[in-house]
Amino acid sequence: MVPLDYDICLCIDLDEVIEKGWRKKLEELWQEDTTRMSYNYNWRLDENNNPLVNFYIEKIHSRKNYKWTHPVHEVLTYTGLSTENKIITDEITVNHYPDPTKSRSSYLPLLELSVKEDPTDDRNMHYLGREYMYYGLWDKAIDTLIKHLSLPKATWKDERCASMRFIARCYTNLNRYDEAKMWLEKAINEAPYLRDPYIEMALLENTKGHYQEVEKYCKEALKIEKHSKTYINEPFSWDYTVYDLLSLSTFYQNRLEESLNYCDMALLMDPHNERLKNNKEIITNLLNN
Repeated sequence: MVPLDYDICLCIDLDEVIEKGWRKKLEELWQEDTTRMSYNYNWRLDENNNPLVNFYIEKIHSRKNYKWTHPVHEVLTYTGLSTENKIITDEITVNHYPDPTKSRSSYLPLLELSVKEDPTDDRNMHYLGREYMYYGLWDKAIDTLIKHLSLPKATWKDERCASMRFIARCYTNLNRYDEAKMWLEKAINEAPYLRDPYIEMALLENTKGHYQEVEKYCKEALKIEKHSKTYINEPFSWDYTVYDLLSLSTFYQNRLEESLNYCDMALLMDPHNERLKNNKEIITNLLNN
């Protein structure tokens, strides 16, 4: 429906806002042979509009030689004969403000349709497994995510790691701790450069009261200082959670001064958290007594 004499298309959803100045910057950066642009996407923001999940998205494209594929989580597919020429910028940003009351009920059947249309597509197989997990269909989720890992196209380690983490979550909900731990070990080995599998392992060990293990995995996570720009990153890997877990684990190992220090670090990142405030009061009282 876009006239053929248009040059550039920008696709934006109704719950997204593109920051001012984008048009001028786009025209400055776009070259005659450019076909697509990647730009900043803040998928999740906190109450102060600070990004919690940020990655590149690429829905700015030349008018011709592209089509949309998949019935949900749709992607642009290049159909041109020459080489696709992408450019990347951090100077154009789209912010996502989702409606929390919106129903997700259409996602599952559309993802099932998408996988039926193309059972070799790794991306939507991963999404389908994740959706089954969201619905609490643990066994279906495990089977689908294992199928994702077996696909020849499933080579992106970040996403493979996420599938392994999700399998672990399913086993946790099935009260099968050993299998959950095994899959988190696989996730760490798959992408040791991501914080997420370490934090999930620490969270799992915390539920079992294995506080030395909690501390070990949190400290491994903190060695990773670079927040990679991918949608795979979990907000809890970069918020107060790691310091909260360290505070709890050192508290139960009777190292109260360390516990208080970690609690203070967690509160710096989430100063209005009542549970953290209560924890600090408990630790402080024990130290004073």
